[in-house]
Amino acid sequence: MAAAAIGDFFVCDFLGPSPKHDIAAMEHPLFSLSTRPDRRILDYEHNGVRVTITPSVRGRATIFDADILIFCISQLMAALNAGRPTSRHLTLTAHDLLLATNRETSGDSYKRLREAFERLVGTRITTNIATGDVETTTGFGLIDSWEIVRRTRAGRMVSVSVTLSEWLYRAVLAKSVLTLSRDYFQLRKPLERRIYELARKHCGRQPEWRISIPVLWKKTGSASPVRVFRAMVREILREDRLPEYRLAEEPGDILCVRRRDEVIERGGAPDGPPPVLSPEALETARARMPGADVYALEAQWRGVWAASGRPRIRQPDRAFLAWIEKRRNED
Repeated sequence: MAAAAIGDFFVCDFLGPSPKHDIAAMEHPLFSLSTRPDRRILDYEHNGVRVTITPSVRGRATIFDADILIFCISQLMAALNAGRPTSRHLTLTAHDLLLATNRETSGDSYKRLREAFERLVGTRITTNIATGDVETTTGFGLIDSWEIVRRTRAGRMVSVSVTLSEWLYRAVLAKSVLTLSRDYFQLRKPLERRIYELARKHCGRQPEWRISIPVLWKKTGSASPVRVFRAMVREILREDRLPEYRLAEEPGDILCVRRRDEVIERGGAPDGPPPVLSPEALETARARMPGADVYALEAQWRGVWAASGRPRIRQPDRAFLAWIEKRRNED
């Protein structure tokens, strides 16, 4: 897909696109989990990937600041899938961004949004992470620049222009992204968000995924000691608020992540076999909801089916597409 000319701006819509995140950002601890200014330089290496994250004086970009990038990536992916031109220069409506990411629209929220832009542009990353099948050791910011385009009379930002880094934009063009649950924005604990990102990346459509607590600690980028981190994970496990996934502690200091629909199916009444969709049904769903992850939609539909008592479905394709149509109308 060809990008728009360098001077063009891509104007974002509102809530339509499903939230999507860059796979590399989900895999590696680029964002701080701290709620206070984090000015540590983080050096991270895992399986041949090296990352150094250097904050500005305002601190490292946080996992909540990443909502801005998720909003931008979601808009760009929807445009790419619909065959529309894109650009790494975007114009956002601040109010829409706040609503889409489940934030208040008070005066303080606009102030915090501005601070998030400043942390994003100030955080520098040096890495050999490949994006779009290109591996280079390079340094860049999460965004190249931002600018308030329009203000209210009281000085509150109305619209803002953002220029994504070439590194991130290349990942979008390569469609190196994953769909997130909209409930992701309901998670208020930074570690909850980070564990969900890792579960979405590594578990995905598999029934389950296991990881040791020390490796999880490393991959989250947590600044807490491992023993404190372990207690934090156990609290998240007890509260059980992660969308799509359920956590379980296993012997050997192992965390097991299971898809919720798989958990329900195993304990549900055996009324009907799991519905099987045809490739044609998935292609139809993809055409009806451009930009959506049809496999994530299939998993959600199976979860709804399991939660409703696993009824026998004579025409799974027809039932799935009817559910898709309902989802599209709701969005």
